[in-house]
Amino acid sequence: MARILIVDDDPDIQEVCKLVLEMEGHEVSGATSREEGMAAAVEQPPDLLMLDVMMAEDNDGIMMALDLRRQGFTPPILMLSGMSRASAAAFGDGQTELPVDDFQEKPIDPGVLIAKVAALLAGERPGRGE
Repeated sequence: MARILIVDDDPDIQEVCKLVLEMEGHEVSGATSREEGMAAAVEQPPDLLMLDVMMAEDNDGIMMALDLRRQGFTPPILMLSGMSRASAAAFGDGQTELPVDDFQEKPIDPGVLIAKVAALLAGERPGRGE
């Protein structure tokens, strides 16, 4: 199956996602900060990146996604957030499109997560107009 990297500072969220995704046959690794996540994503790019919006800073996830995309990172990014897509968009400068492919709201619904991950791995990217 796929290699998935989860970057979230909440160990409970990481554990829930890891359990659900490993049951689907995926190889899952985790990072708890933007810095750790950047290193992991660059060292061994995953097939899918799951990224929390808010970690140490309110916009760590968004800035990490922007940094990765600027460096040529092409795998899909699923943004994890306790807020809606519209609220997350407010973190941007109003002119920069969020460089993510879909959103997964917290708390995590396992069935929804599985469906979103499967769709993104199949090349469907709803956050990019597909």
